Amino acid sequence: MPATPAWPPHSTPRLFVDELLAEGTELRIEGGQAHYLLNVMRMKEGAPVKLFDDQSGEYLATVTATGKRDLVLTVEGKLRERLPSPDLWLCQALIKKDRLDWIAEKSCELGVGRFVPVLTRRCVVDKVKEDRLRAQMIEAAEQCERTTLPQIAPLIKLEAMLKDWPHDRALYFCDERGGEPFAPSAGPAAILIGPEGGFTDEENAAIRAHPRAKAVSLGPRILRADTAAIAAMSVWMAAQGDWS
Repeated sequence: MPATPAWPPHSTPRLFVDELLAEGTELRIEGGQAHYLLNVMRMKEGAPVKLFDDQSGEYLATVTATGKRDLVLTVEGKLRERLPSPDLWLCQALIKKDRLDWIAEKSCELGVGRFVPVLTRRCVVDKVKEDRLRAQMIEAAEQCERTTLPQIAPLIKLEAMLKDWPHDRALYFCDERGGEPFAPSAGPAAILIGPEGGFTDEENAAIRAHPRAKAVSLGPRILRADTAAIAAMSVWMAAQGDWS
């Protein structure tokens, strides 16, 4: 007797929708998502689509109507609950936009709970487009089957961030000048990564003087900002058992 095919198939497309989902919900999909489903995936009525809303979980929907530029999806039922994120923040000094986009994408893949853009004195840019970062994270979550999107905090100056830092959250400062071996302990945490030119002497001293900050080393080699961010997040996740 032939095996029953898995349903939905592994190849089923997966989309984020900014709307609370529930069984029986109907959604009209337009714009880029409709183009992707209709023209790239060639979806017809009856085809399955996975949806997640960053609020309640992941659902299976079915295409119930198609037009030239839009289609209607009807939610059939829940596939998975929304999975909580590890309690890790990435505090990333602004760097060139393409590399910042890449860090945003990878931070979502790795499971970071909150992304904090930080303005320092040596940043080569002084603005951040939150919608651009969010788009990178959504695409990463769609492809990597994450049910939760990282929160994106407003851009904050380093001095203000340190002043208002939560007393119960460790701040691991990845310092190219050296520090203790990075051995994260349990509990709420954040990783601080500097800009392309590093922190000034004054900034470095202010961070090191903070009662919740710990200067840590990422090894004998100097890493670029984007590499350092990925390396530090990976070390933290592995230490907390996230990869077990």
